[in-house]
Amino acid sequence: MNGHEEVERALRAAPPHDLLDALRGVLTRHYRARTVDLLMADYGLTVLQPVSVLPHTTEPLSVHNSPQGRAFGAQEPLREEHEEGTVVHLPVSVRGDRLGVLTVTLPTGTCAPAIVTELADIAAMLAHAVTVAERDTDLYLQARRKDRLTLAAEMQWQLLPGRACSRAEYAIGAQLEPAYAVRGDNFDWSATADHLVLTVTNGMGEGIDAALLSNLTINALRNARRAGVPIADQAALADQAVFAQYRGEAYLSVLLLDFELATGRVTVVDAGSPRLLALREGTVTAVDFDAQLPLGMFEETDYKAQEFRVRPGDRLVFVSDGVHAVASPAGEAYGDRALARAISATRLLPPAEMPRAVLRELTGHRGRPIPDDDALIVCLDWYGRPTTDRPTTEDPDPRRNRPSFPETPPRDPR
Repeated sequence: MNGHEEVERALRAAPPHDLLDALRGVLTRHYRARTVDLLMADYGLTVLQPVSVLPHTTEPLSVHNSPQGRAFGAQEPLREEHEEGTVVHLPVSVRGDRLGVLTVTLPTGTCAPAIVTELADIAAMLAHAVTVAERDTDLYLQARRKDRLTLAAEMQWQLLPGRACSRAEYAIGAQLEPAYAVRGDNFDWSATADHLVLTVTNGMGEGIDAALLSNLTINALRNARRAGVPIADQAALADQAVFAQYRGEAYLSVLLLDFELATGRVTVVDAGSPRLLALREGTVTAVDFDAQLPLGMFEETDYKAQEFRVRPGDRLVFVSDGVHAVASPAGEAYGDRALARAISATRLLPPAEMPRAVLRELTGHRGRPIPDDDALIVCLDWYGRPTTDRPTTEDPDPRRNRPSFPETPPRDPR
């Protein structure tokens, strides 16, 4: 049995809390590894923390100025030569979601390129194993926090699908702030072979009340989505659920989008939504839809869907009012202009890194590290399907084939 096969078998057989020890044993036998360590990225994406029995026995490492952090950011293996041997830092990621870094020390002269490739594959296997193990142990979730989460933040992070996701047609990255005390903002996504459904929520209220409202709304939307109904009906059913609970005293803004992966056609329901800006061919433009009522404001609201199209190379950026409306010490709102500059300045960053970079710039505008309101950024890069797999993008409706972006969504004549 080769090392790759033994790692796979060992990870499957290991108890959820014991994945690292099981992996360490295999790497010691097959690769003569001297040390094997797993570091998890914290909720704020600022440090990498060791997976160990609490309290941690080693100090966290910066994501921004450490070799481990460089491997995490670049999502590529990084080698270092030391007296004790060759140290290899390997990204631990699953379907684009960056979990952390696996660090392995090997004897000098034994780290050929083929070995690095094998170890990178093993790190990916570990990422899958950790994702499954988190259902049954708190060990990896504890390693992700450098401070204590508020109860509201605990609820919000547990509700999220991840912080990033990628496949051939698209890549998504998202981040919430304040990471350890977020209250009501949220995001969700789900994909099939043919569609991606993305939900961006701008929460209302404070503390646990905001988290409860977001939890009810997200789960109502998921329940409707899993029943197979269109997004306009998903919004209507979630609206009914929120109104039934709060009778109009609490509500929240949501933007629902259904992407047709083969064509780039997007169906949208704007329920008092967060802001959407699009970067196409170097130009950033605000995308506006016909605004409809937030979910839960009134009983039995009827929601209408609109359409637009994305093209390969487009970047869509969604922000909550905690980004768009945040004020400087002088009272100046961040606004579309500053946001457009930030989107242009970060255009070369991958979606998984872009939100954090903009939030760092937003901190400078705000003039203080801790925001008064939740700040949410979701970045989606659209690649489209290869031409051989995609039907023609020409639409019989000429209104949706104009070269400008965004296209003005047609209003429902009713």
